[in-house]
Amino acid sequence: MMRVVDTLHNVALVLGGGGAAGNAWEIGVIAGLAEAGLDMTETADLVVGTSAGATAAAQVRSGIPAAELLVSVLSPPVQPVGQNSGPPPSLPMATVYERMRAISAAATSVSDLRRAMGAFGLESDSTLGAGAGQRRAIVSARLPHPEWPDRLMLVTAVDAHTGELTAFDRDSGVDLVDAVTASTALPGLVPTVSINGSRYIDGGVGGGDNAGLASGYANVVVLSPSGGWSQTPAERDRGPAERFEGLRRFPGTDLASQVEALRKQNSHVEVITPDADSRAAMGTNLMDPATRIPAARAGFAQGKREATRVTFL
Repeated sequence: MMRVVDTLHNVALVLGGGGAAGNAWEIGVIAGLAEAGLDMTETADLVVGTSAGATAAAQVRSGIPAAELLVSVLSPPVQPVGQNSGPPPSLPMATVYERMRAISAAATSVSDLRRAMGAFGLESDSTLGAGAGQRRAIVSARLPHPEWPDRLMLVTAVDAHTGELTAFDRDSGVDLVDAVTASTALPGLVPTVSINGSRYIDGGVGGGDNAGLASGYANVVVLSPSGGWSQTPAERDRGPAERFEGLRRFPGTDLASQVEALRKQNSHVEVITPDADSRAAMGTNLMDPATRIPAARAGFAQGKREATRVTFL
């Protein structure tokens, strides 16, 4: 179920999706903001995580200082115990992006898009399903703690059958590792995730950052790794073929619309998207793990600069 905040709280942090590069960039920005005096790991009353942002949300809520989170991103990734047989199976990335764009072009609504993407994910399970356990182990290794934090955090995923967006929290009765694994389950690349009898896919499908979940908060900071890449159809057409962030956004689900809705509710909203240096560091394939270190470093530098305008009323 979607969570509705019916009282005005102070600060919400929204972390959007954007692959390996996006996750690293978000941690870099958060560390840069903290270096400049704005520590979102302590300040945020709510953290919303979608896709790569779900992993970042669990990291931010772990109690580990922002500077240490950055150090961990700049270090070699931890190999899950017993996972030495190579990467889990996946479809060719070019095939996945082509299929996703075709689904996006044919969709008539966001619900239609999400259901079609769910169907693609379920169809892909025949090829990818054998790697489900390995995928969960990989996600678990990325999380500082396997338990939900005490402080409020939402992790989004999409029901593969119904297309409904779901926001899991510590009261959902769902393991944190399962919630984050579901939120990062991009159709065609990783298998769908079974939770309480339903199958789930990436929480960013059809909605990107899900900033609307911060409704009711006086101050909202949105880190959107993909928000600066493709804002118009023409820009999407010019974008590199390796990017999946060019998926169609229906009215009300795009970041600009959600930010406008929050501001109409009198929320003070600041949006940070990758600047030119960060975009160069993140490259054209945001899923490439090799982008993590340069993206984190660029995000850290950008975060220190952005701190001058991220102020709370």
